[in-house]
Amino acid sequence: MKKILCFICLIMAVTMEINAQQFKIITSIESIVPNGLGRSRLVDGNEEKDYKEYTTEQSDEDNTRNKSDRGEIRVKNFAETKLLNFYNIAGIRFQNIAANDAVVSSKLTAMAADGWELVYVTSAVEADAGKDDGQGIFITRYIFKRN
Repeated sequence: MKKILCFICLIMAVTMEINAQQFKIITSIESIVPNGLGRSRLVDGNEEKDYKEYTTEQSDEDNTRNKSDRGEIRVKNFAETKLLNFYNIAGIRFQNIAANDAVVSSKLTAMAADGWELVYVTSAVEADAGKDDGQGIFITRYIFKRN
């Protein structure tokens, strides 16, 4: 009986390990700053962080603020792939967009080859808000998972 119980526990432990999922986010930041003055990159963090280390619980009884050091959250090990800016001195540059698509596609293909499944893509833009605002980015997050 003890052998059967140990065997069942071992099978359950292996099954739980197999079912564990890992997630990874790759981010592209493409500059929409006029005259090609911005910077565009594809960023892949190579360090894992545990969100629990930077999280506090607050309640009516205990509402002390989170005093974790933000410097500890920073990642020093990451891959940064250059991309081209959407604009150059003459305006929007469609060749740059096509080139960025090719580079990002290459990264997504490599991720798939490494066993990652693309499960979600989300994007946002902070665009030029007028003649006095020379800022703007187009950001896309690619969310992957694997077992």
